[in-house]
Amino acid sequence: MPLIIPKDIPAYKLLKQNTFIMEKNRAKHQDIRALEILIINLMPKKIQTENQILSLLANSPLQVNITLLSTSSYVGKNTPKSHLDRFYRSFDYIKNRNFDGAIITGAPIEHLEFEEVTYWRELVEIMDYLKKHCTSSLYICWGAMAGLFYFHNIKKIIFKEKLFGVFEHNIINNDLLLCGLDDVVKIPHSRHSGIDESNLSNLKVLLSGDESGASVLRDTKDVFILGHPEYDKFTLYDEYKRDLLEFDIKPPKNYFNSLDEPTFLWRSSASVIFSNWLNFYVYQDTPFILN
Repeated sequence: MPLIIPKDIPAYKLLKQNTFIMEKNRAKHQDIRALEILIINLMPKKIQTENQILSLLANSPLQVNITLLSTSSYVGKNTPKSHLDRFYRSFDYIKNRNFDGAIITGAPIEHLEFEEVTYWRELVEIMDYLKKHCTSSLYICWGAMAGLFYFHNIKKIIFKEKLFGVFEHNIINNDLLLCGLDDVVKIPHSRHSGIDESNLSNLKVLLSGDESGASVLRDTKDVFILGHPEYDKFTLYDEYKRDLLEFDIKPPKNYFNSLDEPTFLWRSSASVIFSNWLNFYVYQDTPFILN
């Protein structure tokens, strides 16, 4: 089954080259109830993040219709206003709807306390809404730390040095989310903070690494991923070049080959995780009719 997206969204041309996607007008003529997935995009370069997440959703055999949401209390300057006006919705627009699944992205605001974030109150309202109106939510990087803090009172810990690169993770507990993964799972990380692991009793740790710590966790409903499995091949490279302009930083670990070229080592694992989340956490549990 295809991913259903507008024909004029930038991801359409990119995904059409190697992914089964369907334009919305054609999807309307099929007698299939697509999964309704809400994407709360908090990243500054929203188009880049759209492309990354949509390419992973498109690998599922399930038909998926997406709704993009951005915050109203803060509007970034790195995405054209015309794009936001055309493809994004506000929380007020969608808060009377139910969704099968939701994805909450990361955001480069780790230096701030959660309550200091401009849109924190709005995000809290969104997260509360998702608990009642969404079958399962997938929280990524800062979004995962925000969700763990709000729902489980897991504190954020600032690192002395940025966790930056591609790291190996071991399976700690078996779970349907991990079906089909190798014993060692590689996930990119790009963060200055982590979580206090002293009180994870209400959570099931699924993947953990020697350097990255507990990186994939879940509660009874939602999944929290502290890394960036959605990153494409060159995202870490672009972040490295950006950071070098501001301060001295070490190259991302386990990322460049002997020729100093980026290597794509996590794509298959990311595809499995996203597909399993859609299948086992969303599709298998969601109501046939979204009231």
